Amino acid sequence: MQNATLPRLTNAERQILEQLQTQELFGLQLSETGTVKRGTVYVTLARMEKKGYVASRQEPLSDRAIGLPRRWYRMTTFGGRVLDAWRAAETVFDQSARAGAA
Repeated sequence: MQNATLPRLTNAERQILEQLQTQELFGLQLSETGTVKRGTVYVTLARMEKKGYVASRQEPLSDRAIGLPRRWYRMTTFGGRVLDAWRAAETVFDQSARAGAA
């Protein structure tokens, strides 16, 4: 049997994955909720993409557009599995803590 370890998931990464569960969003939308600061959202998303938790696509830029095109992010299947695993671990931990307190 393979020894599996739970992948690391920071609080900011978890908050981003929770927001990406139902829809694709761009970085500024993620920071507007107040859960992840605007200055760190893109660094966090880049790290999450490298880990395989999210995938991104660049929006096509129209001929009249000024500036950079938006990058849209979605949660990957692996990112969903990591989030589910952390939720399950949290549930087990909470149940153990309550049983120990009784």
